[in-house]
Amino acid sequence: MTRRPLLAALLAAFAVTSAFIFATSRPAADSTTTSDGRSASQDAAKTPIPIPIPGHEVFGFVPYWEMDDGIAAHLAKTDLTTLALFSVTHKKNGDLAPAERGYRRIDGPLGRRLISEAHERGVRVEIVYTSFGAGKNDAFFLSDDAQQRTIAGLVAMATDLGVDGINVDVELLAGKHVVAYGTFVGRLRTALRAVDSEAQVSVATSANISGTAMALAASVAGADRIFMMGYDYHWSGSEPGASAPLARRDGSLKDLAWSLDLYRDAGVPAERTILGLPLYGMSWPVEGPELGAARTGRGTVWIPADNLGILKDPSATPVLDSLEVVEHLALPDGDGWRAIYFDSAATLTPKLALANARGLAGAGLWAVGYERGLPDVSKLIATFKSGKLSSSVSPTGS
Repeated sequence: MTRRPLLAALLAAFAVTSAFIFATSRPAADSTTTSDGRSASQDAAKTPIPIPIPGHEVFGFVPYWEMDDGIAAHLAKTDLTTLALFSVTHKKNGDLAPAERGYRRIDGPLGRRLISEAHERGVRVEIVYTSFGAGKNDAFFLSDDAQQRTIAGLVAMATDLGVDGINVDVELLAGKHVVAYGTFVGRLRTALRAVDSEAQVSVATSANISGTAMALAASVAGADRIFMMGYDYHWSGSEPGASAPLARRDGSLKDLAWSLDLYRDAGVPAERTILGLPLYGMSWPVEGPELGAARTGRGTVWIPADNLGILKDPSATPVLDSLEVVEHLALPDGDGWRAIYFDSAATLTPKLALANARGLAGAGLWAVGYERGLPDVSKLIATFKSGKLSSSVSPTGS
């Protein structure tokens, strides 16, 4: 998709607010013409966007429900660049919510241990701030006072814990709040850097058009990293398939390359973009054992670490879906079948190579802990971080 149709789609989706973001993030079109009668803007549209030298950062989220007695030992064997502890949120007035389980885990003895041990390994740590839900976000982004309270609370918590930054994960945001969201990210970064000049603010944004608008708003506001959540292309209510496909069996154009094209063509800097990939799978009841069989009910999240018995059972051998690039496992389920689609070291390899091929800052993982007991994944992460992963990508993801 070229820049002009993409921009039109974004403006149609977000009207005036998104128009403001795109207008202020790009130079105005030049109306002058070249010697052959073409406009300068036409020439610019045909100029390939240079691909930066790829980085090899590994940005790993650890959700509070994975913060158990074994997570510290697992993290010690996982070669991360940044550890993101998920998550804290705000109350109605904007103050942080210390009674929430995520806050208590991060602020408690285990959270502080994870921060200390990460720093000993030379790993950065960020606390994750979340605001989920259209109603919650409507109220929050219409209240300057609530935003100021949240910013003050996040900066105070980050300072107390001695972390290196804050990640902002806002989901189900109305288009009319995109500008306010970008402003919030910028104000948070300014406040945080006022107390720690080397601290960073990152954001997590979805891999669709609305996420692209948010990613651009955040990057214009100065966000140091944009974690593109490259997953949930297939979800509980969709037909079965890869959470992070390199192509689509159903004919849809929406895959990892499509999303990266959205970000690139909108002007989100590749050198600040992290390609987020899933360490979880999805499971659906289906009509039969064949690859691509239609679902007969809703899907559920499937965590490899919780299903090591299945993965180590020689009678349950997954089949590689070479189109979407995902493992497919069909298991008897009562009178029917259950289809499991999940990523392995083999299927994650070309997706990590895609981050290299696009010149991104690195790759990210949702969520560290889900792959416990799978040493091949840990080895792959270390290989990517070392810069030794092959940069080749299969044609479906080029």
